[in-house]
Amino acid sequence: MHERKIPLNLNCGLDLIGEVLYGKWKIRLLWFINEGHLRPSELQRKIPDASRRVLNIQLKELEEHELVTKKIYAEVPPKVEYYLTDFGKTLIPVISALGSWGDRNEDRLRRVIVKRMGKND
Repeated sequence: MHERKIPLNLNCGLDLIGEVLYGKWKIRLLWFINEGHLRPSELQRKIPDASRRVLNIQLKELEEHELVTKKIYAEVPPKVEYYLTDFGKTLIPVISALGSWGDRNEDRLRRVIVKRMGKND
């Protein structure tokens, strides 16, 4: 089991949302599930840079945080689909606002990210 090196800090809303949404692909997973991409294979196609293992881990964490629910169909092979819970749906306007902010500031964000990456090489 993974042991935390940094103590859990849940003192404010930003700490709480960071704990729930921390993970490279979680925001995109929530967005794509909201758009109707429900099957793990569909999500993998939408996020090809992510490994299947990491996506499964992050989907499980989103499920544990009650943002998504998983439905398993009794078929051979088993069919699995993910859906946003009502609680998860409340995040979509927040994610949309963040995406809009990113779109409005795309050039600047790209510039500072590339600049930072150049310093780390």
